[in-house]
Amino acid sequence: MPLKCGIIGLSGSGKTTLFNCISNNRAETHAAAFSGTKSNLGVMNVPDARLQAIDKIIKSAKVVMTTIEMVDIPGLSKGGSQTEGNKFLSDIRNVDALIHVIRCFDNPQLPHLEGSINAVRDREIVDLELQIKDLESVEKKIGRMEKLSKLGDKDAKHGLDVLHKVKSHLESFQSARTAPVSVDDRRFMEDMFLLSDKPVMYVCNVDDASAINGNDYTARFMNAIKDQDTEVLVIAAKMESEIAELEIEEDRLAFLADAGLTEPGVNRLVRAAFHLIDLQCFFTAGPKEVRAWTIKKGMTAPQAAGVIHSDLERGFIRAEVMKYDDFIKLGSEHACKEHGKLMVEGKNYVVGDGDILHIRFNV
Repeated sequence: MPLKCGIIGLSGSGKTTLFNCISNNRAETHAAAFSGTKSNLGVMNVPDARLQAIDKIIKSAKVVMTTIEMVDIPGLSKGGSQTEGNKFLSDIRNVDALIHVIRCFDNPQLPHLEGSINAVRDREIVDLELQIKDLESVEKKIGRMEKLSKLGDKDAKHGLDVLHKVKSHLESFQSARTAPVSVDDRRFMEDMFLLSDKPVMYVCNVDDASAINGNDYTARFMNAIKDQDTEVLVIAAKMESEIAELEIEEDRLAFLADAGLTEPGVNRLVRAAFHLIDLQCFFTAGPKEVRAWTIKKGMTAPQAAGVIHSDLERGFIRAEVMKYDDFIKLGSEHACKEHGKLMVEGKNYVVGDGDILHIRFNV
């Protein structure tokens, strides 16, 4: 179940440059606004040092990382939701989370569409475009629910109350994700795949000199959203995109060190994206491969087995589980058995982050 993230932002924010840091595919960047004509699709391997640590013990034939799918949505603009930009907004409906890139750098060769650099204003512009599009979806559903309500459908009457609450929230320039709707009542929203209901994190795209401590633009932005439950990362996308083009890992690390960084910003972004929608990894390990698998937190062993293959979930018998820390400390599966650190778990076992699983099944 790969995570799918949509990268959004105003034209000229550096979205595609960030995409090129992250994705295995390279997209063309432009020094002009409105240059993007289609969404760019890419896949990123998720770096996880635990895989290499397990492989040092197992010495398998290959190591397989889990992946994130990335969709670079063409740059948005004020009023875009009412124009040709509609087709770009529709691409957002199919992603799990949003990475909103905010421009926090000066560049005379790339004038800002609004005439100045203002990260707080830029976020509000993009939020408004998503909210306007969502308002259209909610109003259409209200029309359908009103017909059912007139026929005496009690659930439809309750649904109307919920949808009017969401409509009022959107009309107050608030995003659907913060609408005052109970967990149970959110079922009336789910089939609309509202754009502003997606979990979101922010990337302040800065110049090279601001990669470590940020700048005045990032400080104002962070202060403006300090009361929101979201994460903000500061990344110099242009610099990191250039570093990502280097083929030799040692060269990449050397350039990062020269910039005062200990790891690529995209590594921090991946961890934040996983946290954003409650994802974690478990591992399978054997002579053929050591592999990471992505699951939702709270998944049981049979559900995790189903991520590997549906047959494993259908015929699940038990899971043999080793905790990552135990395996690394003791140095082998045999040692884990000897010390009582290899557990046999049934269908109700909730898989933990970093668990090493061996699934027993029968179909």
